[in-house]
Amino acid sequence: MPAVVIVGAQWGDEGKGKATDLISDRIDYVVKFNGGNNAGHTVVIGEEKYALHLLPSGILTAGVTPVISNGVVIDPEVLMEELDGLTARGIDVSRLVVSSHAHIITGYHRTLDRVTERFLGKRQIGTTGRGIGPTYADKINRVGIRVQDLFDEGILRQKVEGALEAKNHLLVKIYNRRAIGADEIVDELLSYADRLRPMVQDTGLLLHRALEEGKTVLCEGGQATMLDVDHGTYPFVTSSNATSGGASTGTGIAPWRLDKIIGIVKAYTTRVGAGPFPTELEDEFGEFLRNNGHEFGTTTGRPRRTGWYDAPIARYSARINGVTDFVLTKLDVLTGLEKIPVCVAYDVDGQRVEDIPWSQSDFHHATPIYEYFPGWSEDITGVRRFEDLPQNAQDYVIALEGMSGSRISAIGVGPGRDAIVTRHALLD
Repeated sequence: MPAVVIVGAQWGDEGKGKATDLISDRIDYVVKFNGGNNAGHTVVIGEEKYALHLLPSGILTAGVTPVISNGVVIDPEVLMEELDGLTARGIDVSRLVVSSHAHIITGYHRTLDRVTERFLGKRQIGTTGRGIGPTYADKINRVGIRVQDLFDEGILRQKVEGALEAKNHLLVKIYNRRAIGADEIVDELLSYADRLRPMVQDTGLLLHRALEEGKTVLCEGGQATMLDVDHGTYPFVTSSNATSGGASTGTGIAPWRLDKIIGIVKAYTTRVGAGPFPTELEDEFGEFLRNNGHEFGTTTGRPRRTGWYDAPIARYSARINGVTDFVLTKLDVLTGLEKIPVCVAYDVDGQRVEDIPWSQSDFHHATPIYEYFPGWSEDITGVRRFEDLPQNAQDYVIALEGMSGSRISAIGVGPGRDAIVTRHALLD
């Protein structure tokens, strides 16, 4: 059975849960392979709405084993709060498995994230201030704290003291903040050890054995392609690999096992934080998309920047990730528009450019070249067959498919988990 990867194909918040729902009856493991609690997604089940930040969506599906793998950075306080919140709502969270190799977000990571961002002034990246970037930096600098360190107080204290020796100089001498004591960090982290211990495993081995036994493993990416630290709009990116390649390094699953790559795209485009956004709208149409699409961050509550569909970005994502299927979400949000622009290329200094420019400066100054498609006024939230969509909606989907680099296999037509139109099976 396959390992399936679901990735965002734009700047995040595309609605990855739609794809998960389509194949949930065939999934045995859902694995979060990158990021932390700097992004979230909302899952609607009946009348209930669940906002998940650190936990994989499989935590809500009976019979599925949710896994937080080695590529994730974990804030233990946030993890426990999420688990407690779900437990209070009757969700069984006892199946959660956490990688012993995942890195831990500490209080000094959160502090450094906030003060560094403020220090940048007009050059701010737009981070959430939750310590994600500094934790990944420590991981790369080989001074990070891992989950397994919480079970050996001597090693934990040694690592914390070593990390703070340099960080306190920064905090005191550069940022004019108080020094952080090692004891307060160690004591806080140790307070989570007993509760974490039953969840911790070698998740790479666990997933390998699952695939050998014929189980289906779903790898769920946080953030999205255009926020990938290597392939996104650097430096306005996250600190991890949010593309399909990150699924292999972030889980320990061999690349050849990644059988299906499902890219999620909205029927328009959004992003949060600073950075280039060619199709961004700062007019009544931008407000229309924001209000109709409820485009406010699940984790931060920040209003998202909104714009029209960008086909060059979809093609780029299809190429970078090896997308086998797209799931197009929020088609219903466009209902009521007389005409719908789609960016098909860019104008860069008077030249038509079909793909994302390799120069960040060119991309920042690129202006969209639009084609226009007729809209529709019919309510489509109850539609479940493609042929029952209004003809203009069908034509819009088919046009996007032709310019996006892979087939569109499913279409989200409303916020509910069942509000989806299937054109092709995501798992054959």
